[in-house]
Amino acid sequence: MSPDLYRPPAPHPRGPVASLARVIVRRENNLLSLLPDVAYREMITPLGMSRRGIVLVNAPDLVTHVMDTAVEHFPKNDLFVGALESLVGDAMFVSSGDRWRQQRRTIEPAFSHMRITRAFPAMEAAVSDHEATLDERATSGQSFSLDAAMSHLTADVITRTIFSTPLERGTSREVFDAFDVFERSVESVSIRRLLLDKPWAHIPQPAHVLDACTRIRRHVGDHLDTRLAAGADAFDDIAGAAIAARDPVTGQGFTREELINEIGVFFLAGHETTASALTWTFFILSQQPQAVARIRAELDAVVGSGPIEFDHARKLPFVRNVFREVLRLYPPITFLPRVAALDTTIGTKRIRKGTMVMIAPWSIHRHEQLWKHPDRFDPDRFDPSRDKEIIPGTYLPFGSGPRVCIGAGFATLEASLVIARLVRRYDFVSEDPASVWPLARLTTRPAHEIRCRVTRRSA
Repeated sequence: MSPDLYRPPAPHPRGPVASLARVIVRRENNLLSLLPDVAYREMITPLGMSRRGIVLVNAPDLVTHVMDTAVEHFPKNDLFVGALESLVGDAMFVSSGDRWRQQRRTIEPAFSHMRITRAFPAMEAAVSDHEATLDERATSGQSFSLDAAMSHLTADVITRTIFSTPLERGTSREVFDAFDVFERSVESVSIRRLLLDKPWAHIPQPAHVLDACTRIRRHVGDHLDTRLAAGADAFDDIAGAAIAARDPVTGQGFTREELINEIGVFFLAGHETTASALTWTFFILSQQPQAVARIRAELDAVVGSGPIEFDHARKLPFVRNVFREVLRLYPPITFLPRVAALDTTIGTKRIRKGTMVMIAPWSIHRHEQLWKHPDRFDPDRFDPSRDKEIIPGTYLPFGSGPRVCIGAGFATLEASLVIARLVRRYDFVSEDPASVWPLARLTTRPAHEIRCRVTRRSA
């Protein structure tokens, strides 16, 4: 342990019995509280007494086996699919096998619009609008929800990228609230379901979760209908490319419902996950003034007093390393659950059909055998001079294998620009840092919103 390195908020691991008792006694529906201390020490270990059986896999070679080599034997877990199907239907984010391959090859042309050179102007415009809002808050001194602010900003970026239009403020709050309801209440990621349900059991969702999904899908559908009326060629963006897309094998395009599903995936992956990471970034920076000073010094050296251009945003190694370290400590997708489609083995361990195979970036990124000072904030661990410290296959905030996130470069550039511009201009002050605590649902979010204030840069 290094006492001079900051430990951001996270549970202190306990034994299996104590971890389960903490969840039951405190009625915590937080998967992070359920993880025992062995989850951070062992390379493959069973988790608790579950009807379906749960095996946590941390070893890099075994993760590669599950996520890549034997991917057909380990499709996305039924609980994960059940959590998302009301939101994105059978989109490629949750589908498997031939269906996933057909969707992937059809939507492939739209991926070109995720290229960072094409997306950068949309990012710049969204950040400029957000700075205007923060200027007002700095003048008034009013506090605000950091979570909601980052959600609005990233939703604005992805809406401009998908639909070539900025996000309306009222819509952004509705989408944030709907995602909040969805993530906190969706039945498929409740601990009770995790421990008591059989594999492939149908899990009905509460009415308020279905209503949240309807609101999000309505937002996507309203934008899509405007685009359908204008024609696929009216705008050169993701929506236009998705509308025009045809399966090169069958010649079939997407129906309106399928378009909402697939665009919903772009929106979810490009908005919610990046918002989560940026929320944690600005909270940590509010507690680490020396990191803020280093970012500003780097900006002075690389950019000077002028605007932060595309080439600048890619030449800010400390900014990028701060973001990479936040992704390590708070991976946006906390768990990547799979299910054994047949009786099989992982390493030397026999796995029965229906077992949940849990690939957890959270535990892999904080594993005692895989990282030095695993629960400490240390952006310099990603400096090239320390390359040998990072074991291949131990860093997977964007997943792994053939289903690795296509938007990793997009998210990294967006975050680098947001961090650089906002840190250059503002000081963020968390109002109650002691109350901040991570909650693992579909993404790694604060258990309660982080209230903060901003002031114009003081030095």
